[in-house]
Amino acid sequence: MILGVPRESYPGERRVAIVPGVIAALAKAGIEVVVQAGAGVEAGYPDREYTDKGAKLAPDRTEVFRAADIVAQVLCHGSNDLTGKADLPLMRSGQAIVGFLRPMGKLEDLQDLAKTGAISFAVELMPRTTRAQSMDALSSMGTICGYKAVVMAADTLPRIFPMLTTAAGTITPGRVFIIGAGVAGLQAIATARRLGAVASAYDMRPAAKEQVQSLGGRFVELPIEAKDAQDARGYATAQGEEFYKKQRELLGKAVAGSDVVITAAVIPGKKSPVLVTKEMVAQMAPGSVIVDLAAERGGNCELTQAGKIVREHGVTIIGQLNLASSVPYHASQMYAKNISAFLLNLVKDGKLQINEKDEIHRETLLTQGGEIVNARVREFLGLKPLTAEAGVK
Repeated sequence: MILGVPRESYPGERRVAIVPGVIAALAKAGIEVVVQAGAGVEAGYPDREYTDKGAKLAPDRTEVFRAADIVAQVLCHGSNDLTGKADLPLMRSGQAIVGFLRPMGKLEDLQDLAKTGAISFAVELMPRTTRAQSMDALSSMGTICGYKAVVMAADTLPRIFPMLTTAAGTITPGRVFIIGAGVAGLQAIATARRLGAVASAYDMRPAAKEQVQSLGGRFVELPIEAKDAQDARGYATAQGEEFYKKQRELLGKAVAGSDVVITAAVIPGKKSPVLVTKEMVAQMAPGSVIVDLAAERGGNCELTQAGKIVREHGVTIIGQLNLASSVPYHASQMYAKNISAFLLNLVKDGKLQINEKDEIHRETLLTQGGEIVNARVREFLGLKPLTAEAGVK
């Protein structure tokens, strides 16, 4: 069984899907690794580190796809909407593709992927269970993004985070407010606290209160209750516009009193809700910073521009995309461990063995045999359920 690792082609993407440190474990399971020359250089993993661990180098992308039974990528076709389509002619029937595929994205992209005959696995669909925790790439990248959001905010803010008592007087601590206490939000709280800021957070899921407080953050409670606040996977669910309107009214005071606001409220497969309006931004002190981690899906701040840093009403609004790629060494290390754990579960006796009774296999399997086979994705896209004969093979 050969695992191919091509260089990431998305512009500015510096991560790599497999790092040298996981190659030994893959080899024990009968998985040989072929890496495109230079694939790990941007992340801090030179070719010699791969070959020292037993991997083979391929001169180009075409050779990686030709040799591989399984191809591991970070941004595959679908999540890579700029250059990902060029990989489709390189794929073949029965070949496995593993990575971020944006399964709740465009139907056309998924259909194009299915037509190749490839067996694709979307890491975004990994179950949020104890057994699958080591394979949860979304959480790994969320952790990186939450950390980097605070570091960027601290670098941009014209103040310092920690309280200092000096001969020149006392400096009060920075105030950081996080909206959305998922994995990224919780890491943002932890990082802000480590830097000495006073951190507070809001999440419409009541279960988040204990998690915020366990990190030393103050949980902001609003006199408003969400209906079915989270789904079975633990993700926040979309609410009606009346709820968001009331939520914005109540959040205004907390936003206005903060030096830094980090928004991380994302609804899988849907446009991000607007939680910070332009009027709220205008009430913030000059020099304040907003880091919008939901920028890719429209943004939680009304003034966010995806991929840009803008200044409005004296407030800097950061809508930078793909934050995990800005910390490529450790982002790649975490992602590679997630992918290798998944592959060790999927490959037995040197063969790809898909078990429809295994929740990890069933939930992540996206395309097979020319069809989109994932039941959850088909329902989301409005496709009819597949018959038993056309399902997982």
